[in-house]
Amino acid sequence: MASGPQIGAPAPEFTLPGGELVGEEFVRRDYFRDSAPGRALILAFYPGDNTAVCTRQLCSYSSGLEVFEGLGADVWGISPQGVDSHESFARGRGLRMPLLADADRAVARAYGVAAPGIGVRRSVFLIGPDGVLRWKHVALIGATFQSVDKLAEQLTAIGAV
Repeated sequence: MASGPQIGAPAPEFTLPGGELVGEEFVRRDYFRDSAPGRALILAFYPGDNTAVCTRQLCSYSSGLEVFEGLGADVWGISPQGVDSHESFARGRGLRMPLLADADRAVARAYGVAAPGIGVRRSVFLIGPDGVLRWKHVALIGATFQSVDKLAEQLTAIGAV
């Protein structure tokens, strides 16, 4: 597995298709890594829609969106499934965060988290408002995930507010 970007280096740029549940509508669009200059971005790579740990993780982050918003950050989920799968997952679980489709795992490779067999390693990257990688956690096994509190602590530490 490649090591991916290092802390203090610019985060890799990317464009991915995705969507976000807004009210009752799932709004599809392309997402650009640098689309919200001046705001921190949390990228949560996860192996699959509607799997046990991924569901707990994304439901937790979706429930914590107010915390992230209050700290000046957006949070995006990224997995290899397509946008149709993401729409079904978001609707079924009421997820209110963008879910992006990295079907060919090019972005996962750029971030050093592509993994044979499972697609991607469960990982979180915190990109500062300046586009620089400020913190990351890449799980070896992926049976647990970083909590909203831990991510809020890291956002506060880098002064994202």
